[in-house]
Amino acid sequence: MLTNKPVEHNALADQAALKADQAIRATQRVANETLDGLSDSLVDAHQRVAPVLNRATETASAIAQRGMEAVRETSKQIRSKAVQASDVSATYIRNDPIKAVLIAAAAGAALMGLYALISSRSRDGG
Repeated sequence: MLTNKPVEHNALADQAALKADQAIRATQRVANETLDGLSDSLVDAHQRVAPVLNRATETASAIAQRGMEAVRETSKQIRSKAVQASDVSATYIRNDPIKAVLIAAAAGAALMGLYALISSRSRDGG
């Protein structure tokens, strides 16, 4: 009887090792299948999302381009109007310099009066 027990223990140990090895292989197989499925899902998601992201990028780029063109055009218009106003003012001053100086002095006096009124109110608290 004593001689059979070590053999039985060895057989049980071998069976346990075999079962553990089978369980490890089954777990590895399931893990690999799961990872393959995840990989396929990621590739599929990338293929579906990439065109949407490309369209969004193209749209954003087109909007930015239109915005820059609008800023350039508005800047040109403002510059043109400023030059025109400067020309009109210079012509007016050349044609009637005394009247232009009187208007400038009146505008300056009005601005100084407004400034004095505002500053006295703020000193008085209100």
